[in-house]
Formats: sequence, structure tokens, C-alpha cells
Amino acid sequence: MRIASIIAAGGLVLSAAACGEAPDEDNNAGSGGEKFTACMVTDVGGIDDKSFNASAWKGLEAAKAENSNIDIKYVASKAEADYEPNLTQYVNQDCNFVLAVGGLMGDATKKIAEANPNQQFGIVDANPGVANVFPMEFDTAQAGFLAGYVAAGMSESGKVGTYGGMKIPPVTIFMDGFVDGVAHYNQAKSANVQALGWNKATQNGSFTNDFVKQDEGKKVSDALVAQGADIIMPVAGGAGLGTTSAAKASGGKYNTIWVDVDGCESTPDCSAIITTVVKNISGAVKEAVLKAAGGEKLNAEEGFVGVLANDGVSIAPYHEFDSKVPAELKAEVDKLKADISAGTVKVTSAAQPK
Repeated sequence: MRIASIIAAGGLVLSAAACGEAPDEDNNAGSGGEKFTACMVTDVGGIDDKSFNASAWKGLEAAKAENSNIDIKYVASKAEADYEPNLTQYVNQDCNFVLAVGGLMGDATKKIAEANPNQQFGIVDANPGVANVFPMEFDTAQAGFLAGYVAAGMSESGKVGTYGGMKIPPVTIFMDGFVDGVAHYNQAKSANVQALGWNKATQNGSFTNDFVKQDEGKKVSDALVAQGADIIMPVAGGAGLGTTSAAKASGGKYNTIWVDVDGCESTPDCSAIITTVVKNISGAVKEAVLKAAGGEKLNAEEGFVGVLANDGVSIAPYHEFDSKVPAELKAEVDKLKADISAGTVKVTSAAQPK
């Protein structure tokens, strides 16, 4: 796939829009037949998940802000069974661009897109391989690698951890990168920091099997903390907030690394978040919608892959930990980023976009 360039990730200010209950709700949409309509179907985490759904909606808002001829709206899926009907109803409403958010929506999007070959679709975190579906994927293993290196360098217990919402590629790719970053630190420093919660070789580890329930996230991270982990990276959407809030309440007993959207700008738990593995969904969505609204045919075969080199993925500033992260560690992470971007350090994951 060709790697496209996008606008660098900015801070996310969460939309104040209420969750949509049905696809025909207004949700900030304008009126008028001449408008270009971009309609988004969220995954089950909802529009205010502080994660990938919120970031995709931010991208639509940014596109609308730049081109006043664009109208936007969304519907929040309550369960996986909602995917197909939500997508279908937006096709029936003659939306110009229908955006599906999340890897779990791949099969439903493929089915509806194949049934409606003249409809333009886009999807985040999946590639159904259908001509009229523009895939936006992210090699978060690269940024996860940097986060794992930071975690290993900041750990006092010598144990760090990660867990996922579900064992699907858009989740495990973060975890692969994270544990490899820890291993790289160990190799570079002759250290022995342990990465708990994920075994890259066997592709088995700890999961909440949920992207919403914060108590499930807290339960999994509590188990990792009990094993000695003092830094944890949840890759579980809103469920991960159970970990960040508990870490904040722990008074520094353990801290976290957030994912998708800068946790210091999207959650109330910044004091317990060292950094974030950022996936610039908002930038990719914004660019895709602006191109489509401008009459450009989106090349589904090429799609978009976000990497460190094009700011499609990154790690966020250290915020409240800026004075706590040693200058030497910061410099090593900057060097690693440059080396990964240049291809001199290879980051691999079975879940990387093909």
C-alpha cells in the first residue's frame, strides 16, 4: 500500500454532541440537497469513548470546519448487531460518504459495500478489500515500540504490562509493538524488564473482552499490578479508563500509557498518564472526507497507512511526566523514532497493515 501524508496529529477536543440513537437523527447535520453528507457509524464504544470513535468524529468535524458544504452526522452502535442496519440506513439516506469506525465492523462493511457498489464507504482499522471502501489503517506497532521503550526506562519495579479489549489485529498490533519496545530496551541496556499481559510469540495475553466496561479494565489491570507491574498500557477503548482512574487514585503506585488519542487531552487522568500511543485517525478521516467532497475518487487499493514517518502514528508529549522522564531517555526515544522512520530499526507485527 502506498503511504500517504496527512496533517500531523493535533489535540483532540471531544465533541459535545450527544450520542445518536438512530441514523436519521440530526447530530450536527445541516440541511439542503446540495450538501455533501458524511455519515459515521460508531463502534459499540460510542462517540465519547475518549478513543477511536471520538477521534474519527473529530476528523469529520475538522472536515466540516474547512469545507462548509460538508454536513456530518453519526449513529452510535449499541451492539455488533447494529452495524449492518446502521450502515444500510445511511445508504438509504443517500449519504455521500459512509464511514465505519473500528476493526470489528470489517465484515459488516464488506457485506453492505458489495451490495451497494456505487456507494462510497470509508473504514478505520480494517481493509475489507472492496473497491468502494477506502481503508484507513495504522501501524501502531511503531509508536507502541517507542512507548514500550519509555515504559521500560521509567519502570521502578522492573515489570510493566499491557492488556487489550479483544484479540483483534487493531488491538494486538499495539501490544506487539509495546513488548518489542521493552525487549529493545533490555537489549540496549542489558536490563531485564518484564512485559506482562502479552506474549508476542504465542499471541496470547490478557483481555477484557469489552471496550466499554471500566470495571473490567480495572479488574485486568489490578491483576497485572498484583504481579508487580508499575506501568500499564490498556488497549481497550473506554474500558481502559478503569485503569487510568485507578492509577490516578493509587497516588503514584503505578502509572499508565494511553492509546489512540492523547490521554491528557481526552481523559481526566493526565496525572497518571506518562504518554499516549497516538493514532491520527482524525487527520486521516479529515483528509479522506475533504478529498471525497472535492470530487476526488478515493483509491481503495492504495488506501492510507499511518506510520511514524508521516505522523499517522506518534507518541504524545509527556505532559505532567515531562520533568520525570530523564533527558537521556527522551533522546533515545527520539533517535529510535528517527531510526524506525528511516527503516534502520525494523518493527514487526502479524497485525500490521499489508
